[in-house]
Amino acid sequence: MDPMNSGMRYTPKSPDRDWDQSVTFLPASDSKKLEKKKGPGKMGAVIGLVVFLAIVALMTGLLVWHFHFRRDVRVKKMYGGSMRITNQVFVDAYERPNSTEFKSLALQVVKQLKDIYKKTPQLAKYYVKSTVHAFSEGSVIAYYMSEFSVPVEQEAAVEATINSMDQIVAKDQRRNVNQPGNSLLFDNIVSASVDKRMFSSSFSSTHWFAQHTRSNHIGTIESPGFPDYPYPSNTLIQWQLRADAGYRIKLDFDTFNLEENCQNDYVRVYDSLVAVDSKLMAEKCGYYSPSDPLTFISSGNVMLVTLVTNDKHNYPGFRASVSQISQDSRDLSCGGKLRGTKGTFTSPNYPNYYPPLVSCLWDIEVPADKHVRVQFSKFLLPKTNQGCTDDYVDIDSKKRLCGQEISGLIESSESNRITVAFVSSATHVDRGFSATFEAFEPTNPCPGKFQCPGKRCIDSKLQCDGWNDCGDNSDERNCKCPSDMISCKNGLCKPMFWKCDGVDDCGDGTDEQNCGCKHGEFQCRNDRCVSEKKKCDRRDDCGDGSDEEGCGGRTDQIKCTEETYMCADRSCLTKVNPECDGINDCSDGSDEANCDCGKQPFKTSRIVGGQNAMEGEFPWQVSLHIKNSAHVCGASIISNKWLVTAAHCVQDAGQHKLSQANAWDVYLGLHSQKVKTKAEKRGLKRIVPHPQYNDFTFDFDIALMELDRPVDFSDTISPVCMPAATHVFPAGKSVTITGWGATREGGYGADVLQKADVRIINTTVCNTLMGGQITSRMLCAGVLSGGVDACQGDSGGPLSSKADVGNRMFLAGVVSWGDGCARRNKPGIYTKVTKLRSWIKDITGV
Repeated sequence: MDPMNSGMRYTPKSPDRDWDQSVTFLPASDSKKLEKKKGPGKMGAVIGLVVFLAIVALMTGLLVWHFHFRRDVRVKKMYGGSMRITNQVFVDAYERPNSTEFKSLALQVVKQLKDIYKKTPQLAKYYVKSTVHAFSEGSVIAYYMSEFSVPVEQEAAVEATINSMDQIVAKDQRRNVNQPGNSLLFDNIVSASVDKRMFSSSFSSTHWFAQHTRSNHIGTIESPGFPDYPYPSNTLIQWQLRADAGYRIKLDFDTFNLEENCQNDYVRVYDSLVAVDSKLMAEKCGYYSPSDPLTFISSGNVMLVTLVTNDKHNYPGFRASVSQISQDSRDLSCGGKLRGTKGTFTSPNYPNYYPPLVSCLWDIEVPADKHVRVQFSKFLLPKTNQGCTDDYVDIDSKKRLCGQEISGLIESSESNRITVAFVSSATHVDRGFSATFEAFEPTNPCPGKFQCPGKRCIDSKLQCDGWNDCGDNSDERNCKCPSDMISCKNGLCKPMFWKCDGVDDCGDGTDEQNCGCKHGEFQCRNDRCVSEKKKCDRRDDCGDGSDEEGCGGRTDQIKCTEETYMCADRSCLTKVNPECDGINDCSDGSDEANCDCGKQPFKTSRIVGGQNAMEGEFPWQVSLHIKNSAHVCGASIISNKWLVTAAHCVQDAGQHKLSQANAWDVYLGLHSQKVKTKAEKRGLKRIVPHPQYNDFTFDFDIALMELDRPVDFSDTISPVCMPAATHVFPAGKSVTITGWGATREGGYGADVLQKADVRIINTTVCNTLMGGQITSRMLCAGVLSGGVDACQGDSGGPLSSKADVGNRMFLAGVVSWGDGCARRNKPGIYTKVTKLRSWIKDITGV
């Protein structure tokens, strides 16, 4: 099944002081003067005067606070930077902070920094101190931190001044050309803010490590306690990494497992020896697969890695290898002359992260009578709010490209030559790109085909067929819709079978208009129409409870039906899909019981989306082998001893008694069929096919397998969540198919587990497309334009659906049958798990 071709915080003095704002009344010398009189008299005047003075005093106090004390509210600001000392030569002692040489030079740097700040009006009043953190080669580069106590209203001005430190230093040194001979000369100044989380007073401990790697040596850094214990709480840890002069640092994380939220725990990688934001290469958290490791390369011979943790949810942490590579390493090669009729090229270090400060230029030339077409199959570059200003690809010095979701992008030339340049800035690197070039005939770029913008060619039969084959709808514009197609108001034509399927295929709602219910009516899930006024009135007007779904949870007035979720205490919920969403909807908490399932342990890498799955990405996927033979079918783990597969996989076939448990080998946690030693192998105790399975219609195509002994769950072996019988998988929802099946109809099975996203198709539409063969135990999913589907060898495997809340994956279906593989208008058919949920629970208890 190939998706492309398949079947320290500073606390200022508080402004909130104990002001004495009480009013002191003048003593009355004659008590009779306090007696009530007919008019205000003198006492009234006195009281009025006192009140007036009190108001004046209060207003004066407020004005004093506003213009003096409020103005004095300050915040601690840390700025990091680096500068090259041009009149010094690097010595090895500068690597050791405790050496006399380091301390002497650091003292001199701090003194000159202080002098520069004191001469700068925007900084002089707020400067606190500076600290030198490290030195490196070239001549000598100093890495420092400077602390300022800044009034809140001056933060922006101070920030702007810090960002122009290179100009300030240059001006200062020009003004002091006759400075003492032992003064340091600076250039290449980099100065910027430091993330405030990096100097939080909440850290209970801080640690600093240094490592200098050498040629033919691979070092290791790892979080404290790894791999036996979780990393510590409220901790800041920094690793200063160095390579020899003329080399670069290469950092490979073979294990990376942190809390998912980067606001809590995170790792930052800097192209520097100080944590300055303008040199931040990446910030990472979560869980990354060992089969798709994070790899970074520095622009010079230094790198800083930081780990910041808070007080909750500590995880195993990370381990990374540290090595040095030469400047002319193959990992860094890019640019040059490309000749011929076709070829490929990529960004440096692809598919891993490219280094900062890259500049590449490819000069591409094809035969003189041809033009050039360049297509980017993967394109992952950061994009700023100002557009393509930092990292970008430049085409013929005319067009810049950037962004992270450009796929299949094509650019072409008006001659037989084209130049492609790639530039990366000092910060925020990404995966980069993979591209191909080919020559084409300028007078007929698409012989016998339709030409999309950028000279992409598609089959002429695909024009005006309702499918966006060009990617920009250009093949669907200016079309006259035939009578058997939907004529959308926006000018598009769509296949008639999409009408009233619950999905807005036109994009303007045309295909979902006039679909049964009148204006002011609500369409129930069973297609009955009821008044909108009856929705959420605590009465089951639809008959299936759908008019009371999503109305605030449980209601005792709703009778339990096949369409309502039943708690363990036999009360029912109106909420759609309440199970395992992290919210206790049932009073007995039963909707959140048995929810240690459906977790994808690793972050999904964007670079592999569409074909190879990552190792452990679908830990419930099982490979079924005929004993001592090859992969035949898939299955899904639903508990530590039960699997779900397709009934047609366990039917006897000739000499193979596949209905017998001893006929099978089961591989759990398998990624590549060529590396079975990394998987957990099990036998079967028994096989239970559904008693109503029909081998002619494939109705009730489901079977259960009990392992000969329970399996221990791990990162690569864990169960998928089982949906309740009332779980709704709506038409149009994106779901994922996985397996080692054939990558095309009639082709061979895949070695590495494949994945592809498809969408659930309306049952009525599907039944029409499949000639009336769909039963209520079947679910349809696919991409009706073709090209993505399950295929032979995927049978019995999972159709996984990610919950809208909580991100757990549920088993929506079991791969069952189809008309060929990945054919247009022929969806894949899956056994609908919800319809057979009670049978599964009766047998397995799950």
